[in-house]
Amino acid sequence: MLGLMQNQPLLISSLIEFAERHHSDGEIVSRRVEGDIHRYFYKDLAIRSRQVANALDALTIGFSERVATLAWNGYRHMEIYFGVSGSGRVLHTLNPRLHPDQVVWIANHAEDQVLCFDASFLAIVQAVHARCTTIKHYVMLCDADKLPQDTGIPNLISYEAWIGRQSSDYTWPVFDENSASSMCYTSGTTGNPKAALYSHRSTVLHAYAAALPDVMNLSARDSVLPVVPMFHVNAWGIPYSAALTGCKLVFPGPALDGKSVYDLLESEKVTFAAGVPTVWQMLLGHMQANGLRFSTLNRTVIGGSACPPAMINAFNDDYGIDVLHAWGMTEMSPLGTLCTLKNKHLLLSKEEQMKIRLKQGRAIYGMDMKIIDEAGKELPHDGKAFGDLLVKGPWIVAEYFKQSEEASAKSPLVDGWFPTGDVATIDPDGYMQITDRSKDVIKSGGEWISSIDIENIAVAHPAVAMAACVGVYHPKWDERPIIAVVKKPGSDVSREALIAFYEGKTAKWQIPDDVVFVDAIPLGATGKMLKNKLRETLKDYKLPQN
Repeated sequence: MLGLMQNQPLLISSLIEFAERHHSDGEIVSRRVEGDIHRYFYKDLAIRSRQVANALDALTIGFSERVATLAWNGYRHMEIYFGVSGSGRVLHTLNPRLHPDQVVWIANHAEDQVLCFDASFLAIVQAVHARCTTIKHYVMLCDADKLPQDTGIPNLISYEAWIGRQSSDYTWPVFDENSASSMCYTSGTTGNPKAALYSHRSTVLHAYAAALPDVMNLSARDSVLPVVPMFHVNAWGIPYSAALTGCKLVFPGPALDGKSVYDLLESEKVTFAAGVPTVWQMLLGHMQANGLRFSTLNRTVIGGSACPPAMINAFNDDYGIDVLHAWGMTEMSPLGTLCTLKNKHLLLSKEEQMKIRLKQGRAIYGMDMKIIDEAGKELPHDGKAFGDLLVKGPWIVAEYFKQSEEASAKSPLVDGWFPTGDVATIDPDGYMQITDRSKDVIKSGGEWISSIDIENIAVAHPAVAMAACVGVYHPKWDERPIIAVVKKPGSDVSREALIAFYEGKTAKWQIPDDVVFVDAIPLGATGKMLKNKLRETLKDYKLPQN
């Protein structure tokens, strides 16, 4: 017997329709590439998203064909999010921080038909357009009178001219909710990037889950600043959850320095912000140097890489901000876990609570996880056993885009579970903690050392701005940890002092054998440390002889 309920597909267009009908006066504020502040409302977003859909119809872009963006967080990018996916095309957010050769490879692999880009990225488009074999139309996100002349890009048109000639009358099509809605290429793989191809169903379910109280806890009472880029796993799904809840949205555009972010937080009365540790490091540095405080911000989600304890303490102790640790992957849409306390933890001491907050958190409904040993045997959730972390759920990839076309390709799944490449523990309360990436964990004398733990201790030192731990060959112990350190401007610390700083904070055998001071640690396109490049830089390094 089937239920006698209406059968309405979960489509991204339903989110913008809902926002227009029930949160029409919800505000969307954007700092533009032009430098000014733009304001409008969800009703305006809905109207202009329909104009985007009509503009794509006018170009005869077919169902499921890809429309790419090279753009910062802003209202025009948001309109493309809904206009493209809502009309049945596939949104493809390109990462402008990639090397131009990678941009070309990805655009060709995706078979992008249209590229919409911010003026900031004109030079990138000029450098790659001749090699992007499938892109037929180029749209610059600007007013008609701001379109530069003689760019060398064929048929270049301004965004406002492109959609301005279109009607706002448009009926969103109804189709299978499993149809592709958007795609993101992961930067966490070796070799060529792989594409996660999201569906309307997976995206809407993810938006629901992200808004839950034990996740981002979004509501129409919030003012939300997604510092995480819209080209990085769709800004962790916040644009969709925002439309679902009607919260105020504040887009930072290209200005992500500490002062610019702080000014937006204050002027727009932001209550919730989300981003990677490197951005918050700049924000905290600006505030500490200028004796500033938050007036409305009450919580922030930090993900993308492990959040150092010193950062959590700074937000919590110095400014009274609740820091929520999050974990996920491009292949997971991206949210998998978020670290909120359970009721029984509220009476614990601050020190005991911190032990929990440093973990990546509990699984969100819709996502399941387990850890296994090298033989594939499932390990207990006792907080001690650690193994390879596997996940499954309705917003986690089953295979990569075009994978079936590659003769040698294998499904990424293991008995229906996706292997994340992370090594983790899971405690009896369900809190997962990443101990390392499987390729970064250090094996010394048969024992495992977490590079993340070693890094967290280093960045707690007041003279350390950034630190990365890698293993180097040792004739007796196989590998030993060393720590590469970037000092804070105007600060100093010696090798001996930093190694002494580890005393009492970790087991003696886990203390790094050496400190290497560097000018910078290589970062990837999404702000993560590139340890493979760091290892390449240190390829001639030799451990000191004791």
